[in-house]
Amino acid sequence: QDFFSCKHSRQDGYGYQTDYPPQEEDAASDATEGHDEEDQMYEGEYQGIPHPDEVKAARRAARAKARTVADAVSEQEELAEQYEDIMEDCGHGKFQWTLFVVLGLALMADSVECFVVALVLPSAEKDMCLSHAEKGMLGLIVFLGMMFGAFIWGGLADKVGRRKCLIIVLAMNCISAFFSSFAQGYGFFLFFRLFSGIGIGGSVPIVYSYFSEFLQMNKRGEHLSWLCMFWMMGGIYASFTAWGIIPRYGWGFSMGTEFQFHSWRVFVLVCALPAIAAFVGLIFMPESPRFLLENAKHDEAWMILKQVHDTNWRAKGEPERVFTVTHIKIPKTQEDEFIEIQTATGTAFQRWVVRTLTLTKLVMKNVLSLFGRDLRLATLLMAIIWFTMAFSFYGLSVWFPDMIKHLQHEEYESKLKVFHREKVEQFHFNFSLENQVHKEGEYINDKFIDIEMKSVKFEDSLFVDCFFENIRSTETIFENCTIRSTVFYDTDLYEEKFIDCTFENVTFLHNKKGCHLDYEEENDVLVYLVSFLGSLAVLPGNIISALFMDKIGRIKIIGGSMLISAGCTFFLFLSFSQAAIIAWQCLFCGVSVAAWNGIQVITVELYPASKRATAFGVLNAICKLAAILGSSIFASFVGITKVIPILLSCIALVGGGVLALKLPETREKVLL
Repeated sequence: QDFFSCKHSRQDGYGYQTDYPPQEEDAASDATEGHDEEDQMYEGEYQGIPHPDEVKAARRAARAKARTVADAVSEQEELAEQYEDIMEDCGHGKFQWTLFVVLGLALMADSVECFVVALVLPSAEKDMCLSHAEKGMLGLIVFLGMMFGAFIWGGLADKVGRRKCLIIVLAMNCISAFFSSFAQGYGFFLFFRLFSGIGIGGSVPIVYSYFSEFLQMNKRGEHLSWLCMFWMMGGIYASFTAWGIIPRYGWGFSMGTEFQFHSWRVFVLVCALPAIAAFVGLIFMPESPRFLLENAKHDEAWMILKQVHDTNWRAKGEPERVFTVTHIKIPKTQEDEFIEIQTATGTAFQRWVVRTLTLTKLVMKNVLSLFGRDLRLATLLMAIIWFTMAFSFYGLSVWFPDMIKHLQHEEYESKLKVFHREKVEQFHFNFSLENQVHKEGEYINDKFIDIEMKSVKFEDSLFVDCFFENIRSTETIFENCTIRSTVFYDTDLYEEKFIDCTFENVTFLHNKKGCHLDYEEENDVLVYLVSFLGSLAVLPGNIISALFMDKIGRIKIIGGSMLISAGCTFFLFLSFSQAAIIAWQCLFCGVSVAAWNGIQVITVELYPASKRATAFGVLNAICKLAAILGSSIFASFVGITKVIPILLSCIALVGGGVLALKLPETREKVLL
């Protein structure tokens, strides 16, 4: 058969064709002139390699045969088959790779949002004078925002459009990051981080739904898994920029005493760069043609599919290939009816209220349909799997660094120096005091000048005619002490640091201004290193899952990864050092990421286009709820016992892994 007249005809009952225009027998062109018939032969034919068009034809024939065997083929399945054939003709090339980068940046923005608060807290807590409860709320509010954002924007993406909603959520994230970096008060900072979470929380459900609808079946699992690597890159980006920016205290500026812009605020701004880049890139990307077809917008969908086809084949050096689709089947779905108020009968605000209420009703109807007869079992299984995976992963993600801090604290306390009944007279303390306890001491006519006191306790001691000047203290207290004829000048030894003390002729002059709360001195380098290594460790798991997702299937990837991760948690019983905990953290992250990739791929494939983003949003909201519960529960056992966190994570992973094996395999299923 002559290569230039090869055809793939279809008799499926809907207007779709892939025939390339036939050429005259004696026709010639610049590309073929001067060649004989043998030169026109497909070069792979010499090695027995089938022509790519023949492979496509074989796939389509197999799907057509499967349809004839089935008892009945729904209209939705017909559209899915037709759309799959069109995407095969469009090919996989420049367009998908461009969209891959743009959506990957949006996924990076979501990842960065999960890291940014934890990385800035050691610095922000001092600037804003945050109590322990306020710090906990700041970490919680981001996940609460992301939980609501996933639910809201996932539902809206199925009604308003993937591209439009993704542009809005990225804009919300950028605006919130900008204002939160300048917010001086805790309340404003908390509000803007909540607003940012609500925005960026919608990115994950939309990104996967959006990208999957530009992929053909045999590329879907692999390339959605490669997309997951951007989440890892977001963690690396956040850790690396935090290490490079936050310790640079000179990078900030101040305007009087009321407005401070320190280096950690610069870091918050820099964390918005992936979202800004994704926002700009999306301006040049089209809407999902599958979404447009579901909403009866045939002409717009056709134009976008033609754009994908022409972009890919032009980049492959075959600009002469013609997009031969003339008509695309549209599902006979009942169109959503939006109630409108005419200009003459209502104000713009009234019309906006009615549209909003109607859209809310449609979204909730779509959410409830996930628990209908056809999807109920899949939704319940996926909800449990998402919950168990997130509960264990995020719980351990908090437990690992908290355990490292606990071990550091134990090591620090083991070096505690105790001074009992020491008597010091007319001595000038010009060296720092750290990790010490002084009991029943007497300090007479002594000077404490230009020193730092860290973790120092004076208990049942006497101070007479002493002078304290320019003292900087952390976790320093005076308990049940008697202080006579003593002057405190330019110190941060505030009233709350003297517990049950007796004062006689004591003077406090020019106390240092600032927060009266004590803060632990964090090992910033270790904080950044643990975050960086945890993110980097998922690279091998990402690569392996991407390469094997389409070969061994989603179910085996998810179940195997979760069960192996459960086994890894048992070895935490043997971790008694910081290095061991970091090593097991890296191993756990590297193994569990394969399950995450499989879960996200199968979530996209289980649901039809009209419910895809909604389902992903609901399940991702459940994921964030599990993250909140897991991190809170696991953190409460740090320093008490590690048996309960390990057992909880192991049970959750085993349960989720076993249930994952009950899911239907979707690797050879066209996208409904």
